Amino acid sequence: MSNINSDRPLSPHLQVYSWQLTMILSIVHRGSGLFLMMGAPVLVWWLYQVQAGAQSYDLTIDYLVHPIGRLLLFGWTFSIFYHLCNGIRHLFWDIGKGYEISTLYCSGAVVVVVSILLTLATWLRAYSLI
Repeated sequence: MSNINSDRPLSPHLQVYSWQLTMILSIVHRGSGLFLMMGAPVLVWWLYQVQAGAQSYDLTIDYLVHPIGRLLLFGWTFSIFYHLCNGIRHLFWDIGKGYEISTLYCSGAVVVVVSILLTLATWLRAYSLI
């Protein structure tokens, strides 16, 4: 019979850790990758409708300009820019740069700010063309 007290957790769990920017950015990076993969079938569907003709394309655009469609498109736009910027940050880590605590927090903040700015710039540009 084991002497392990069954009331104690076997290993540290999320309650043990305090939330930090680097932890949140890591979770968001994984989430943005998953969200982008969920958007891939929508991109394929849109491309198929482009070649299917004007009537099919118009129906697709009706779905995408719906408020829910726009919200999803906005989320995918942010996700791609966030994933790109954070991926560049990871490339620097791969060559051994940016591991100092101050650099980790600074580069993390830069990733978030640049992702937001690129998303807003893209949407503002898109709406200026309409």
